Amino acid sequence: MTIRFAAAQRGDCEIVARILAASVPLRAANDNAWNLARDRVVQGALRHFARHGLAAAQVAQTNAEDAFFAGDRDGYRWWMAICRTLDRRMAGAVAFR
Repeated sequence: MTIRFAAAQRGDCEIVARILAASVPLRAANDNAWNLARDRVVQGALRHFARHGLAAAQVAQTNAEDAFFAGDRDGYRWWMAICRTLDRRMAGAVAFR
C-alpha cells in the first residue's frame, strides 16, 4: 500500500488571503443594543429579585394586578415589565387574564 503525502498549501493565495483578512465586527457578538428603558427595567428586576428571592416574579405579578385594579396604568406596566423579565410565562398568563 502506498502512502501519498500532499503538503499544505501556503495561505498567501489571493482568495484565501481575502477570507483570512476579513474585517472584524466592531461590537461583540453578544452586545445587545438595549435602550435605556430596558436597562432600567433590568435593574429594577434585579433589585426586586434581590429583595424577594425566588418569589420575586409572584410578588411582581401581585403588584401588577393590584396596580391594574387600582387604575394605575404606569404602575401596572412597570410591574408587568418586571414580571416579564423574571418569568415570561407568568407575565403572559397575567396579561391573558
